[in-house]
Amino acid sequence: MHILDFEKPVFDVEQKIEELRLNNKNGIFNEAIKKLEQSRNDLQEQIFSNLTRWQRVQMARHPDRPYTLDYIYKMCDRFMEIHGDRYYADDKAMVGGVGTIDGISVVIIGHQKGRDTKTRQYRNFGMSNPDGYRKALRLMKMAEKFNMPVVTLLDTPGAFPGLEAEERGQAEAIARNLREMATLKVPIVSVVIGEGASGGAIGIGMGNEVYMQEYTWYSVISPESCSSILWKSWDQKEQAASALKLAPQDLLELKVIDGIVKEPIGGAHRDHDLAAENLKAQIVASLKRLKKLKVDKLIEQRIDKYSNMGVFEVLDKA
Repeated sequence: MHILDFEKPVFDVEQKIEELRLNNKNGIFNEAIKKLEQSRNDLQEQIFSNLTRWQRVQMARHPDRPYTLDYIYKMCDRFMEIHGDRYYADDKAMVGGVGTIDGISVVIIGHQKGRDTKTRQYRNFGMSNPDGYRKALRLMKMAEKFNMPVVTLLDTPGAFPGLEAEERGQAEAIARNLREMATLKVPIVSVVIGEGASGGAIGIGMGNEVYMQEYTWYSVISPESCSSILWKSWDQKEQAASALKLAPQDLLELKVIDGIVKEPIGGAHRDHDLAAENLKAQIVASLKRLKKLKVDKLIEQRIDKYSNMGVFEVLDKA
């Protein structure tokens, strides 16, 4: 298990609890275990209710967090993955297919990372090439054809910045997705389940309703990249994270997202099943709400949502 620095006090208490349980013959340590469990719960509440924005970034990157396919197989009654963009290749960093969630037929799409060196390379660290965005668009148009809502799960450090991606039209692929998603004739629910970085995330994230899990981040740029641009090094990444206002609470206040999906105490990596249960409940509630809207209202709501983001002022000509 990977333990972050600020998680260590909780982990230490849990080790003591486990040691007592192993030696708890005839229940002689019951009272001590109960006190330690209460101490652990208080410590978790204290630590995880006061995380800095940089610590939230670290939580979103936790290698034990559930990824898109983990959630899909826990949430879906049935799922069939669909491969390829019908232009060039099957991007392994972008997965998607047809499934049912609580009896609702959906097309579900998301970024996919790997858990060890081999699978991280196979999944390209969750960074999609243009082929991934074109595969996602192919699936969205299929959803539109068969009148199925779209669910997208965002978890990427960004779109792949390699030369081959640029040669195959990375920017065009993302821009086209945004244009097509703006007027897609079926509901779109998007959830940030880990990292939501830049165009790599928004390329499948233009939803009627957008949510973030509790310990995730969503921003135009990563803290490290922001630091390297402004301060010419990564040393100011914590300051950059704070300035970017990338935490769910920040984005809810700015009306970029519609809500925050509760995670298990200590993060989704502590309890995959409960994390998936909470995520499924939010997705099902959103789909039931959005399916009541007529197509023209659905599109109008989505366009208005993004048009109203940000603050601007129109000046009269002098």
